[in-house]
Amino acid sequence: MQDNATEVTAAGIARLAGVGRAAVSNWRRRHADFPRPVGGTETSPSFALAEVESWLRKQGKLAEVPLRERVWQQLSGHPEGPVTALTHAGCLLLLIHDRPTVWLEVSAGSDERLSEMLPGALREVFTPRFGPESVMKPAPAVNPAPAVNTPDAVNTADIVHPAPPAADAHTPSGVHTHPALHLPTGPELLPSAPLLRGVAELAAELGARQTFEFLLGRHLDANPRQYTLTPADLAALMADLAGPARTVLDPACGTGALLRAAATRPDQELYAQDSAPELAALTTLRLALQTWSTVRGAVGDSLRADAHPRLRADAVLCHPPFNERNWGHDELAYDPRWEYGFPARTESELAWVQHALARLKDGGAGVLLMPPAAASRRSGRRIRADLLRRGALRAVIALPVGAAPPYNIPLHLWVLRRPEKAPAQPEVLLVDVGQFAGEGRGGPDWRPVREAVLDAWQAFGRPGRFAERPGLARALPVIALLDDDVDLAPARHLPPPTATDGAEQLTAVREHLGETLRLTADLTPPRADVAQPARWPLTTIGELARGGALMLRTGGNGGHARVPVLTDHDVLFGADPSGTLPESEEEAVLTEPGDVVVPVLGGGSVARVIDATTGGAALGRNLVLLRPDPAALDPWFLAGFLRGTANNRQASSYASTATRLDVRRLQLPRLPLDEQRRYGERFRALDEFERALRHAGRLGEQLVRGMYDGLTDGTVAPD
Repeated sequence: MQDNATEVTAAGIARLAGVGRAAVSNWRRRHADFPRPVGGTETSPSFALAEVESWLRKQGKLAEVPLRERVWQQLSGHPEGPVTALTHAGCLLLLIHDRPTVWLEVSAGSDERLSEMLPGALREVFTPRFGPESVMKPAPAVNPAPAVNTPDAVNTADIVHPAPPAADAHTPSGVHTHPALHLPTGPELLPSAPLLRGVAELAAELGARQTFEFLLGRHLDANPRQYTLTPADLAALMADLAGPARTVLDPACGTGALLRAAATRPDQELYAQDSAPELAALTTLRLALQTWSTVRGAVGDSLRADAHPRLRADAVLCHPPFNERNWGHDELAYDPRWEYGFPARTESELAWVQHALARLKDGGAGVLLMPPAAASRRSGRRIRADLLRRGALRAVIALPVGAAPPYNIPLHLWVLRRPEKAPAQPEVLLVDVGQFAGEGRGGPDWRPVREAVLDAWQAFGRPGRFAERPGLARALPVIALLDDDVDLAPARHLPPPTATDGAEQLTAVREHLGETLRLTADLTPPRADVAQPARWPLTTIGELARGGALMLRTGGNGGHARVPVLTDHDVLFGADPSGTLPESEEEAVLTEPGDVVVPVLGGGSVARVIDATTGGAALGRNLVLLRPDPAALDPWFLAGFLRGTANNRQASSYASTATRLDVRRLQLPRLPLDEQRRYGERFRALDEFERALRHAGRLGEQLVRGMYDGLTDGTVAPD
């Protein structure tokens, strides 16, 4: 199989050559010898990678295809699809990770020899890692359960089954589960041989684990609507709430974030199951590469076709699919897992809760991410009541908006404990950390969220009475919740404290506001003198970049280090870096003091000069960074002229519903450096005045809210 079989899109060509897609379109129009499409559609054609590479070299537009891009284009254009290619790549990387010398022997010779020898080499890795069933020929599925859009975590099989488990009380007749991974055959591997050689070369450069994370991350980024991801910070919090565990199950594992967070020791057993075969396979490989734990992955809908009916785990972590109506209500009516009541058709989440409890050993802990409606829907009140009475539900934690998809809803965490015996006076912990929602689009401020939740949870577990934290955490006797609604929403049982904690704090806010208003008055710009319109010679950002007067970079990559991310929302509203980006093998663009950052979406006239407190943050999506040469450009002069309304209007595109700014078209006057600095000082003073106005506005809102709350709850007198 030659590389000619690998196809690449126009976007892939642009990435290979380091240009924009518009440049590729121009090449197609202007060069008669540009490679002809070999696939795709009329509006989105694909081209042979080898032909494209040859043409780019001939034109002097490419000295050498970067190894990462070459491997990615081979994977994304694989004739059997990217998932198959990624699975084959993961199998090879596991072999390189566990037995690197074996690959050197297997890879010698032709592609045909490689594909013949590789299954035998993989067998020696698969058997100890995934169990003997992974090397057996897969049995055809009979009436497989419909796919469920599951999130991020990993699960596998409970006890090694040499064949798919027979139907039992947890598995409806005719529905079977299968191991997530099967040993690929030689004919299956032959089309992947060129890809596998490239993957091995990349692994020699990056390492086997990092190579798989890079390729998997690219695949997830390229298909964002197909996968529901669990953020790493949330996964870590859920694993901490569950506590140390030797056996961990995730029955809706998705891409494996939850089991990765829980895998801290080599002696652990990780069980993963997902209804989507590709996710189950990729997650099983991901866990095997990231940990030395025993990994058992299975394919199947955990509610309809439980792969682990005899498992009793130390911990269950799960981000289940929400609002599923077709979860098996009709065929599972007499399932023994419903110890706390048969869930209604609209209560799929309560089915997952009871599934988790059924897979826990006595005293084992479960943590599930839940939609807030599950805490208050009337159709689930009887099950909630029984969970409370028997001590199975230990805590309900309301997270800030933006903690996980769907990002516009404040999701809940339910902390479960399989009761060893009924508690004499059961209590439940209610926590609300919604106050830590971030101002930007990057999610909540996870450090205080984590500290507040874990501190309350650990205090709740100690002997003695739990000390209530006003507006944050409260331990309630179960009897206080057993009314007609059994409403467990923390916000309804934790009346928020006044915004400023009483009259004394209101006085402090008022004094601070007065100081800020006085400062704002001092910073008010002087009266503007009338002047004739200037007739400066103009240049553009694009010309300055080509001439070396500044460097232009675009954001969007997370890199290896976890650093704060500056988002477009942060730039627009003058906030501190608040975002996050997924880890990536591509280096993040880090800001430095003196950089100028410009949002490209939204149609606003905004530019922000990076100062010492913001420097070091990663550049987020939809942002462009300009790094001026101090000997040629003053940063405040640059930022000030970029904010001109007319300047932004002529550089913006209105071809779609969103206005997009072409930063290269923005204009600057050609002025000597001393004159630039004179303008820059005035622009800096305007920026300081603008920030003071924003701060005064926030203090004013805080004072007004505090007065309303204080007057209505009686903590502030009306006169």
